[in-house]
Amino acid sequence: MLALPRGGVPVGFEAARALHAALDVCLVRKLGMPGQEELAIGAIASGGVCLLNHEMIRALHIPPRQVEAVTQSETRELERREYLYRGNRPALDVHGRTLILVDDGMATGYTMRVAVTALRQKEPLEMIVAVPVASSAACRELAKVADGVVCLSAPPDFYAVGQWYRDFSQISDAEVCNLLDRAKLPAGPSPL
Repeated sequence: MLALPRGGVPVGFEAARALHAALDVCLVRKLGMPGQEELAIGAIASGGVCLLNHEMIRALHIPPRQVEAVTQSETRELERREYLYRGNRPALDVHGRTLILVDDGMATGYTMRVAVTALRQKEPLEMIVAVPVASSAACRELAKVADGVVCLSAPPDFYAVGQWYRDFSQISDAEVCNLLDRAKLPAGPSPL
């Protein structure tokens, strides 16, 4: 089980405990449009994988220097989180294994797509994307690159992941680290 931090870690934690699976993170970062960061113009993943939405970048007239600045800034944040969440511990070896890649939801699916692209390089046996909620368009797009997509709800009136949660508060780095540490312990009742 690989979770996209930060929001995917609580979902991945519960799923990993239920399935008695190992849990690790798959570090990705959305590349947000300058001045409107929630709008993805691309995404990056550990290992130097970068996917850009060239069509959107052209349509919004975003200069290459701005795309590069956003990419560099998000790369620094990706590296910071990788060290914080893993320390010196290596990433889970996924070669020849079935992976379940989890997030709290997918709006465009761009960060999940970059995660799948990055993980394909490590030659897993099979890769399943699993989310509680997503846009139907994101599910269709991910079905093209993943071996399977499991989505509990793809409502026709989907606008944002947060609209489908009672509490969509930001998950802190400390909470991510706590859940990753707890995932190493034998399964028991979860207080979440």
